[in-house]
Amino acid sequence: MFLLDPMYFVFALPALLLAMYAQWKVRSTYQRFLKVPNEGRITGLEAARMLQRQAGLSVRVEGTRGVLSDHYDPRSKVLRLSQGVAESASVGAVAIVAHEVGHALQDEQSFALLQIRSGLVPIVNFTSWLGPILFFAGYLLALQSLAMVGVILFGGAVLFSLLTLPVELDASRRAMAMLKDSRIITDKKALRGARSVLSAAALTYVAALAQAVSTMLYYVFLLGGRGRRRS
Repeated sequence: MFLLDPMYFVFALPALLLAMYAQWKVRSTYQRFLKVPNEGRITGLEAARMLQRQAGLSVRVEGTRGVLSDHYDPRSKVLRLSQGVAESASVGAVAIVAHEVGHALQDEQSFALLQIRSGLVPIVNFTSWLGPILFFAGYLLALQSLAMVGVILFGGAVLFSLLTLPVELDASRRAMAMLKDSRIITDKKALRGARSVLSAAALTYVAALAQAVSTMLYYVFLLGGRGRRRS
């Protein structure tokens, strides 16, 4: 029903296209700068240890499966690196590592937005799937209040995406500063490459926010249309 509604595509298509572009951009940029060696031929794993020492951090470094699956887990204080990043002595690899060390530094310094986002994770994991179920159930059964509860619950996903963007941008800002201060990258062209990798990654979070907002606006549009028909 909803997929056949032309207005669904009006709301969803721009965000979907942005998400597809963002995924292509981050993968193509990463693959490009994975082939560009950094000046010191420092691998991602070596960079993680160097940047930790420089920042006075003590977090465990582990491997993780997949491509571009690198992340910092604030709950267990673990930095997880994919094999491709850990073993690569490229500009792309050290940029990604520095970004994740940036998250570890945020955690160490009790960066407020990171703490709020981390606290929301279990709540959003629950409401992000329950909200749409309640909305569709309420809409199809003409239970306006139930549908509205679904919209409010889904709003948690929108808030989470909204908080994620500044957290990620701050981690990238810290990453660039650490790469310069540690002199892992000094060449201006290589620094621009590292910034390109981080900017491409940030675009995926912009796309996630756009998708969450567009979905919520579509829900509100449907409820508004039903209200106008009743009046």
